[in-house]
Amino acid sequence: MTTNSLQAHFDAKIAADLSIEAKDWMPDAYRQNLIRQIGQHAHSEIVGMLPEANWITRAPTLRRKAVLLAKVQDEAGHGLYLYSAAETLGCTRQDIYQKLLNGKMKYSSIFNYPTLNWADVGVIGWLVDGAAIINQVALCRASYGPYARAMVKICKEESFHQRQGYEAVMVLAAGNDAQRAMLQDAINRFWWPTLMMFGPNDSDSPNSAQSMAWKIKRFSNDELRQKFIDSTVPQLEALSMTAPDPELIWDETTGHYRFGEIDWDEFYQVLKGQGICNHERLETRRRAWETGSWVREAASVHAKKMAARKNAA
Repeated sequence: MTTNSLQAHFDAKIAADLSIEAKDWMPDAYRQNLIRQIGQHAHSEIVGMLPEANWITRAPTLRRKAVLLAKVQDEAGHGLYLYSAAETLGCTRQDIYQKLLNGKMKYSSIFNYPTLNWADVGVIGWLVDGAAIINQVALCRASYGPYARAMVKICKEESFHQRQGYEAVMVLAAGNDAQRAMLQDAINRFWWPTLMMFGPNDSDSPNSAQSMAWKIKRFSNDELRQKFIDSTVPQLEALSMTAPDPELIWDETTGHYRFGEIDWDEFYQVLKGQGICNHERLETRRRAWETGSWVREAASVHAKKMAARKNAA
């Protein structure tokens, strides 16, 4: 088949909502777009373990410790699923991981903010994982089959994480004045960075339109952000908490909440590596990569031995 006929076949599958699989022909731009998106998604899961892992030993009860430990383990598994999905596109896990360590591949900006107290952990579970679910449920219908199938399991676990986070903040909201103040402070610090998680406004996003045309994404950044706000503000009100946005108001005409302007300068500064915890996060991942080299070497030797036995048989 000629390149033109292959392209026509690919376009027809996209138009018909049929999955593109690893062995199918695909345009190089589509492949590279997927490697970028899935790689950044995988990195976000791995780096996202760090803010909460910091609180495992300091969680207020044994139950909270056990739940948080399980959640951090889930995030590691999500990274594994996504790195495996990326590898089906012809890249290697080592290559895209090195791009993370070298600063050539990004991860979600939200994980460059510190967790200063226990309320932050609950707010991350509620707001950050809640935003992730809004974004990731649509990815269960992504046009690339291995990515979509990985997202089905991830979304089930993320849904549990969000509920766990909301349960934790409910306890704080029903607590004493100091606990309520701690919760409100955490909401104030994480509200705007959570809204930034969906990416730039559609008019300024370099990849969103093409990802939607290929049906990798099903909704635009602005649509997902609006959906998150509409679903989250009632939860804020149920907690008797407020968002740090004086312009946040229900619009009867549109049936949506109107909200203030996001500080995109802050967003881009964090992406450039100037966030509060950028250096700390990457240094932690570099240290883990270096100290874990013996595990990779042992696994490689074992794999070679098993392959040799199989061939000999």
